[in-house]
Amino acid sequence: MTFKKWLKTPKAYVAFAMIVYLLIASIGYKNALGIKNGLVAVIASVIVDIFMNMIKKRKWTIPDGAIITGLIISLILSTATSLAVIAGTAVIAILSKHIIVYKKKPIFNPAAFGLLLSVLIFQTGQSWWGAFGDLPAWTILFLLIGGYLLTNRINKFVQVFTFLGTSFLLLVLMAHFNIGDAMDAFRPPFINATLFFGFFMLTDPPTSPGKNGDQLIFGLLTAAIGTIIYALFGGLIYLFIGLCFGNLYSYLKKRSTSKVALSRSSMKKTQRSLS
Repeated sequence: MTFKKWLKTPKAYVAFAMIVYLLIASIGYKNALGIKNGLVAVIASVIVDIFMNMIKKRKWTIPDGAIITGLIISLILSTATSLAVIAGTAVIAILSKHIIVYKKKPIFNPAAFGLLLSVLIFQTGQSWWGAFGDLPAWTILFLLIGGYLLTNRINKFVQVFTFLGTSFLLLVLMAHFNIGDAMDAFRPPFINATLFFGFFMLTDPPTSPGKNGDQLIFGLLTAAIGTIIYALFGGLIYLFIGLCFGNLYSYLKKRSTSKVALSRSSMKKTQRSLS
């Protein structure tokens, strides 16, 4: 694929959006540490991605997935996170992309998987600074505009709306019954994190379903599991846990569909041989 053709792909759009968010947030916070962290995360991601592709003897392609993963990690981790931890998180994310696979596609969203493990291994903190959590409320418009354009381009409205609708409905019910800190989820940085996550991580094509019916279940499952985790433990990693369960559902669905198709193909071949 030429660079000109690549610029027209959804991945190019996401990469561009992440860079724009990185710059806007850095200007808003008057802090260049995020840009530095972004460069480290992207470089670590790209190096590991190229290395793994060389091991697998794959043809050279633009490492856009690795670039996006590195940018997302740097936008979510606190700008105070050490460079070693940022690089380590990126490495874990890309390794999961190449190791935990089904038909050469990652099962789990690399960024979400890497960030989740980084909490367990490095005890990292996610500030979601790149989602403008501590900036004026009107900056959420950047998330809504960018998210809408991406969702429209990859046709994931069912998935996104199901996730957001289910999440907010469950949180309202939690607030009504005084379960956990439900109302905090409607305030920054939680609301910013939810929107950023729903538009730019939940919709990852390789790890999420394409059919509307499967998107509905995927969004519902991700939201339900994540909200339950939030009710029990609070924090912000509930989004990653919910998505991992959603990714697991998508994998099992693809595997089941593949087995059915293979079985039908075998039956047709048998019928032809008998006839």
